[in-house]
Amino acid sequence: MLRRTPSLVQQVKMHLKQRIRAAEFADGRFPPEADLARELGVSRNTLRDALSQLEAEGVIFRRQGAGTFVSQAGLMVKTRLEEIIPYETLIRQHGYNPTVKLLSVRQEPVEPEIKAGLEAENLSDLLVIKKLFLAGDTPVIFSITYLPPHLITRPYTPDDIRGPIYRFLPRFCQQEFAYYLTEIVPVDAPPWLADTLQLPSHRTVLLAFDETGYNQDDRPVVRARSYFRHDLIRLRLVRRLAV
Repeated sequence: MLRRTPSLVQQVKMHLKQRIRAAEFADGRFPPEADLARELGVSRNTLRDALSQLEAEGVIFRRQGAGTFVSQAGLMVKTRLEEIIPYETLIRQHGYNPTVKLLSVRQEPVEPEIKAGLEAENLSDLLVIKKLFLAGDTPVIFSITYLPPHLITRPYTPDDIRGPIYRFLPRFCQQEFAYYLTEIVPVDAPPWLADTLQLPSHRTVLLAFDETGYNQDDRPVVRARSYFRHDLIRLRLVRRLAV
């Protein structure tokens, strides 16, 4: 039975996702809603809300009079682009053992465009954090994070900064992270980036996220650029007709 929490619908959704990935539903078919709700110890309304979210994500589909089924196309979506998850989890979902290397953490000058995006034009330097994520022994993601140093209110260790920045912000900056505004762009990797990610000579174009993170007051608090080896890390989504 699942514990009741304020996010019970989300809890049910994630539980069902785990069972889908484990192929626990025979022939990809869900039990009747009444039986499944009883098994999970939740109301049918809660279950229906969770199923509606899974359907909107393309994970399941429903046939009138036939029931609810796992979407085979949805199973190919390892990570939903609108969800923020640690890159280690993304790598693990692709079947690799993830590790992260903290390459450098230091204050340094940055481009005016980065400062402007953080409303920090008056600052001379920003804290620049560079990380390399590996799948096994192969580099697959390189990230650069930019943070106004005056936001940091308490000492931190390399282990603290090695994790996701959205977890660092509330603990060490007293900033409640709300969301990322992300632009997805193709990048022709310069030599230094091609070397860092050990790109094959015939693959120099990368997929990149150019992101601005906002706090709960809708103010920009962090900028980030992440570069993906999309020959190893595939980012898919299910698109539907607009209603």
